[in-house]
Order: sequence, then C-alpha cells, then structure tokens
Amino acid sequence: MDYDRVKEVKAFDDTKAGVKGLVDAGTMNIPRIFIRPPEEIAQDLNCLTIPLQVPVIDLSYIEKDNHRRKGIVDEIRIASEKWGFFQVVNHGIPSSVLSKMMNGVRAFHEQPSEVKQQFYSRDRMKKVRLVSNSDLYLSRSANWRDTMSISLLLSDHLHPDELPLACRDSTIEYIKGVSELGDTIFELLSEALGLKPNHLRDMECSKGRGFACHYYPACPEPDLTLGTSKHSDPAFLTILLQDQIGGLQVLHENQWVDVQPIVGSLVVNIGDLLQIISNNKFESVEHRVLANRIGPRISVACFFRAFAASSKLYGPIEEMISEEIPPVYREFLVSEYITNFHSKPIDTSGLDHFKL
Repeated sequence: MDYDRVKEVKAFDDTKAGVKGLVDAGTMNIPRIFIRPPEEIAQDLNCLTIPLQVPVIDLSYIEKDNHRRKGIVDEIRIASEKWGFFQVVNHGIPSSVLSKMMNGVRAFHEQPSEVKQQFYSRDRMKKVRLVSNSDLYLSRSANWRDTMSISLLLSDHLHPDELPLACRDSTIEYIKGVSELGDTIFELLSEALGLKPNHLRDMECSKGRGFACHYYPACPEPDLTLGTSKHSDPAFLTILLQDQIGGLQVLHENQWVDVQPIVGSLVVNIGDLLQIISNNKFESVEHRVLANRIGPRISVACFFRAFAASSKLYGPIEEMISEEIPPVYREFLVSEYITNFHSKPIDTSGLDHFKL
C-alpha cells in the first residue's frame, strides 16, 4: 500500500547509475519498478517457446553470381513475409570489427559510474547519451537494461570527439561497415518487392540511423522481469549485433521463438516503417529480450529511420497498391512516427495510429 511507483522511478533515474548501478551495489532482489504485472508473468507460463530457428541467409557472392543473387532475394522475400526476421552470414563486415564493437560497448558500460554519468540524459536531441529505459516513466514495469544511444537522425556527421573514448575507434569502424551493409540489404529488399534495386535507397530509407548499444547485466530474479519488453521497431530496418548469451525472442505464429546466436552473424528485422511502405507485404513483428542470470549480455542495434527532419512524406509505395490491394496506411512524416512512438510504452504498437 505504501508503494509509490512514480517516486521510486524518479529515485532510480536520479542515481544516473542505471541497472548496472544496482548490480554494483549488490542488489539480490530486483526493485519493484522492474517486476512485471502478475497477469503478464502468468501469460508467459501458458505460452510455449517453440524450437524453431529464424531463417539464416548466406550473402556470399551476391555481387559476382547473378543466379545466386536471385536465390538470396527470394530467401529474403520469404523471410520478410513470413518471419519479419532473418540472420545474415558472410555479410562482409570482418569478425574483428564485430568483436571490437562488442568489447567497446562493454568497456563503456563497465567504466566507473562517475565517468559514465556525464553522458546520462533523457534528452533525445543529444547525439550520444546513456539512459536506462527510454520509456521508464511510461511503462508498467522497467526493463533490466542500460543503453548508450548514438543518434544520426538529424545528420550523418559524427565527430570522433563526440563519442566516448572507451569505444570511439571501434564505433566509428562499425558504423561504417553496418551502414554499407544496410545499403546492400535495402537493395535486396527492393528487388524482393519487385522494385528496382535503388528504390528504397532513393526513398532515403537507409539514411538517418540510430544506434542502441545495450548492456543487460546478470539478473538475480530473471523470471520477474524482462531485458526488453515485447515491441516492434520504429524504423524501416534494424541490423542487430548480439553476443552468444542469447535471450532475443521473436513472436512467430503466436509463439515465442529463440533467435539462436550464430558466431559472426547479424540479425536483420523489418521495422514498422517498411511494413507501412510495403503495404503489409513485409511484416514488422514483435520481439523481446529475456532477462538472464548470466551476464552481461551485449547487443548493438542499428535502426535505419530516414532523417527525422525530412519533409518527405511516407506511405504505401505506388507499386504496392492496386484496386485489389488498396492502401492500408496514410502518409506521414518520419518525425510524426518517432514522436508517436516515444509518447507511449514501447510494448504498445504504433501501426494502428497510421492506418486509414
């Protein structure tokens, strides 16, 4: 009866130490603000996790072998329609670059709290910031996760000095590699939609990137909370680098499926914006991350969103609509979509707001 959630959330936020600060303090029982509602936990007990694996697509020789490329495009089309998720291997980013990025993110989050606090902020206009739970003040329960966010949503320019020293060089190298890979995947997705290879890139879908460098500490009571609540991504496309601990799950045919880590692979998923412009041909599916007694788990998500300040209107692509298949969504600015996303808990879908 004496539980004041707003007060406790603010007290946690004011520490600027995040979940890592709780772990460093020796917390053995997670604070109440992290405990999920009983009905959510009960629902999970009745929902099986099925032993399937999301499609794994080998990107070898897509530039040299036209026949192989057509096969890859077909695999991506099926995965985007049926799963909304797939993993890519032989994607062109050296394993050393992936390892350095993971090590850099870990090094940043494991610095002394007083060093990290200079980056702690809830101001989404800041290019580089540390935050614990972007929807902390809106959600019913907080997630067991801290995040370093890097925003290139207003401009592609990122001066090295704007990045934390602990992960500066590795981040610059990784951003270059994943951005080039994003361009390639947008070409393949364009072809999978029956469009010219440059169609989605010409729509500026590959511009305006945001990076979420997540740190999931080991959790003493993982059955009571989540690493990340179920959600779909407010982006055209997400490319995710994850370590080998696991915990990422995809909702497939109303059942949770583990996305088993594959060494050297990257996870790709369709975002809400691509579902909209493809007029529901490609699916943006809900996914989540479990809390774990083992940790820390490290992951880096790159969201391709287009520039937030763009005056370009987005809606179903003309080639995706016909008399038989009318448009499902209205046109909108990316800034409107992002504002709507941040006005509610992440586990509330934003797609309905834009339906005709």
